[in-house]
Amino acid sequence: MPVTWHADLAWLGDAPAANVLITADRGRFTAVTPGVPRPPGAERLRGLTLPGLANAHSHAFHRALRGRTHAERGTFWTWRERMYAVADRLTPESYLALARAVFAEMALAGVTCVGEFHYLHHAPGGQRYDDPNEMGAALIEAASQAGIRITLLDTCYLTASVSGEPLRGPAQRFGDGSAAAWAARAGELRARPHARIGAAIHSVRAVPADQLPEVVAWARQRRAPLHAHLSEQRAENEAARAVHGRTPAELLHDAGALGPSTTVVHATHLTDADVAALGGSRTRVCLCPTTERDLGDGIGPAAALAAAGSPLSAGSDSHAVIDLLEEARAVELHERLRTERRGHFPAAALLRAVTAGGHASLGWDDAGTIAAGARADLVTVTLDSPRTAGTDPAGIVFAATAADVTDVTVDGERIVRDGRHARLDVAAALRGAIA
Repeated sequence: MPVTWHADLAWLGDAPAANVLITADRGRFTAVTPGVPRPPGAERLRGLTLPGLANAHSHAFHRALRGRTHAERGTFWTWRERMYAVADRLTPESYLALARAVFAEMALAGVTCVGEFHYLHHAPGGQRYDDPNEMGAALIEAASQAGIRITLLDTCYLTASVSGEPLRGPAQRFGDGSAAAWAARAGELRARPHARIGAAIHSVRAVPADQLPEVVAWARQRRAPLHAHLSEQRAENEAARAVHGRTPAELLHDAGALGPSTTVVHATHLTDADVAALGGSRTRVCLCPTTERDLGDGIGPAAALAAAGSPLSAGSDSHAVIDLLEEARAVELHERLRTERRGHFPAAALLRAVTAGGHASLGWDDAGTIAAGARADLVTVTLDSPRTAGTDPAGIVFAATAADVTDVTVDGERIVRDGRHARLDVAAALRGAIA
């Protein structure tokens, strides 16, 4: 059914335009016309309307840890033990409930598509469910019920260390035994209209070097996106050098994993040669600033990566917060802290990273822009909140937060109206699922 909106302001290309008439039919924009009066029957979108935001890196079950890991100093590795404890408790039913609530929280924040980096595959002890993809199917269904699209990045996770230590305890739920067994199981996953299937290499800690090529081949044969955690901690780099004499980026390069359909996540601790290899191959980089600072992982070379040729995207990862506007501006602000200099990324580049850039990373090249033929995703941000009042709309990424999102449309369907999710009481759903 055709739909018509009239946006006070809409982000077209690299800047806001005024009085934009937007029409859509069957989930895609049919026409976008700036500078025209609002015609009768057109729904007014007050404030600034952006393209749909893409959360390119998510671990949905980590949301249960928010606010629960700060009572003692700890490290990434002690945080990981708490994460394992959460993973050990989840069933397909409870994971569906939790992920549905988390994805609905994303919708409230303007996220229209998520990349779910999924490695919680099996039952406790590593036993397979009758349907070995039951947990992945729960995530796909959760996204459908929350009203957003998903790329399920089914993750190969085989070992506990670069040296090949076996998975133990809760981590046994992650493993398939070999890349061949992972590929056979992942090959049974099926896309849905709102869901695409991609692949992920958890890290060079979790996939032995001689098994990386099989995961790469699986993704390439299907023309599917391939994601990988890369150099998130210095310890990973040190272990890779000790065992292989190579950096993690060099191991991925040797396996044929780098390229435009691959996204590496974090890329925090890179050598200059790593940056050149990623940029020269046009490998995409997903930054997760709120998680990286929450865990104390460090600040990666975002500007150097972009200058070398790597397109950027962003993700909320562990969901310390779910706010893609915060992730976007943190890319610039962290670079300012690292270099003690301002002005690395203009607002348009930051918004591109969390709209078109994120969607491209997840295999949805037809989304992330307000233009005829693109998927009809719209995110309206109020210009009347205490954070945004008086702000130049062209700099909205430096002022607004997820709390300023008022309305969200996904594939032409209104999912959030006046700050409320159309299907769920999100706070109640989160409380119930986490409890």
